[in-house]
Amino acid sequence: MKKYLSLFLISTFIFSFSAPLALAEDDIVASPKVIRQEFKEAVEKARAEIEAAREAAKQKMEAWRESFKAEKDAIKAKIKEARILGREKALERFDNKFDKMNGLVERVNALIVKLEAKDVDTAGAKAFVATAETKLTEAKSKVAEAATLLAGSTNQLSTEDKTKLRTLTQEAQTLIVEAHRALKDAMKSLKEAVKAQKEATTPAPTDNEADDANSTTE
Repeated sequence: MKKYLSLFLISTFIFSFSAPLALAEDDIVASPKVIRQEFKEAVEKARAEIEAAREAAKQKMEAWRESFKAEKDAIKAKIKEARILGREKALERFDNKFDKMNGLVERVNALIVKLEAKDVDTAGAKAFVATAETKLTEAKSKVAEAATLLAGSTNQLSTEDKTKLRTLTQEAQTLIVEAHRALKDAMKSLKEAVKAQKEATTPAPTDNEADDANSTTE
């Protein structure tokens, strides 16, 4: 429990640490590149720990399923196997959601790189992507904790554990939705930035052109 709580705090710290940096760069000694690198390293470290916990839970469930082969009571073995299989499928649904979200993050980041090469202002979009990645990291932490809980035993969950599991899954789902919203905001920010660049680079009409335009509409 302490391990996953620390992962949650790491993710929350990442967000609270990076947000004010975007608002007060003049007061910070470190360069923006250093800040982004520290953010990236912190997120990657948290993700590595979360993925390790998730993988450990998968292996534990596989070990449980293997142990059922030695169960003398065939009916009891089938009940336990069905229970573990159901838990695995529930966690796999979250894994699939994370895969889709990771794909969206990659697509938005690719677009950012493309537009940045054209001198489009992508600062706003990057901030939204950072928010999305933080939300996803927190969501993965919730699911990893849920996986550890589900892999802890082949027995039915206690009322307390059921409540805890329900809370973890609901919070994870909310974080995924918030991450998706942040990515949509990133796309919106990029569209607005492209529009602003076009307007800034479009020459204003001369007096004669303005007169011609006015006479055309009269």
